Amino acid sequence: MANKTIMVIDDAASIRQVVSMTLKGAGYDVIEACDGKDALGKLDGQKLNLIITDVNMPNMDGITFIKEAKQLPRYKFTPIMVLTTESQDEKKRAGQAAGAKAWVVKPFQPPQLLAAVSKLVLP
Repeated sequence: MANKTIMVIDDAASIRQVVSMTLKGAGYDVIEACDGKDALGKLDGQKLNLIITDVNMPNMDGITFIKEAKQLPRYKFTPIMVLTTESQDEKKRAGQAAGAKAWVVKPFQPPQLLAAVSKLVLP
């Protein structure tokens, strides 16, 4: 199978590392970004099969990033999963309204993350 590429956006290097290791261990290619602005700069037209973003980050938060990414024709239909410590319903609704397809609350178990990824990742 051709490798699928997933972008992981989180301002915490430790979280990016755990998520990246989990995904790479399952055979995915991973691109890391430290916040929404950094991530938008890395959306250079290459195909992404999934984007995983945190909500609370400096420079550009996850909800704003989702709205911005969905404006780009190349990424309009790219599934986005939110991985965050936030569990309030209003945050989830804001994420869904922006275009997030799933909401996973940290701390997460790698099998739980991979199960969600396998449901969302584009062919």
